[in-house]
Amino acid sequence: MSNTSVQTVTSTADRVKLVLAVIVVIAGIVAFSVLEPKLGAPIRAAIFILSLIIAAGIVAISEPGKRLIAFGQESYNEVRKVVWPTRKETFQMTGIVFAFVAVMGIFLWILDKSLEWVLYSVLLGWR
Repeated sequence: MSNTSVQTVTSTADRVKLVLAVIVVIAGIVAFSVLEPKLGAPIRAAIFILSLIIAAGIVAISEPGKRLIAFGQESYNEVRKVVWPTRKETFQMTGIVFAFVAVMGIFLWILDKSLEWVLYSVLLGWR
């Protein structure tokens, strides 16, 4: 088990911000659904996307939002440190995996047919 503790929202202000963000998203969904189709789908979609942007901004100024942004930045920095395989290495490893799968498939097919022969022909005498 991990020794990390689960961080929850403890501040009342952060709870209010998160609830407000949810309300903004719900308002965007309702606005998209209720607005007249005459208004046009692009405008309705823009209103919904704007509500998502506003909600993301509200979440970003809360403490959990700040932790999420910091986590994303740290994750991005870690991904930049990864040494990715070259194209040649990728094709070689893919070929090795395909060869292994083919060999295992043939092995399991031979094992299956051998057990079938032992069970049906030798033990039961059905064939």
